[in-house]
Amino acid sequence: MTATDPALTALAQGWCALSLLHGRIESRLERALQAGHGLSAREYSLLDVLSRQHDGEGGHLQMKQVADAVVLSQSATTRLVTRLEDRGLLSRYLCRTDRRGIYTDVTPPGLALLEQARPTHDAALREALARASSHPGLSPLVDVLRSAAAPAPAV
Repeated sequence: MTATDPALTALAQGWCALSLLHGRIESRLERALQAGHGLSAREYSLLDVLSRQHDGEGGHLQMKQVADAVVLSQSATTRLVTRLEDRGLLSRYLCRTDRRGIYTDVTPPGLALLEQARPTHDAALREALARASSHPGLSPLVDVLRSAAAPAPAV
């Protein structure tokens, strides 16, 4: 396979389109969340991921799982958690069964901010996807995202 191989070129173009779509969406989310709620897109994502934890078996995420979910390194995730903890939006505590494990929970003010920010996030996402769907190179990716998010047909 050479650098001019049509399959490689098509794959590289697809990757560029996906990267462009991601960048446009993230930029739109960032602007809307910062302006409306003083949150970055990463902060919103972290609050959202942590708000979905539960007390049942495997319900709390370890820091590595959180880092994977928000697509950050563990050290960057720890810094992000610390920033949100300093703002009173998150709290950390030791695991009851393994004193070496530290869990992070969203505080009531963090949950309130997340609920206030969710409509802003969702509207900005819809707007970014609508704009991207008019771009010929991005519209197929938008279609894939929309079909992946659509509920499965009843059997």
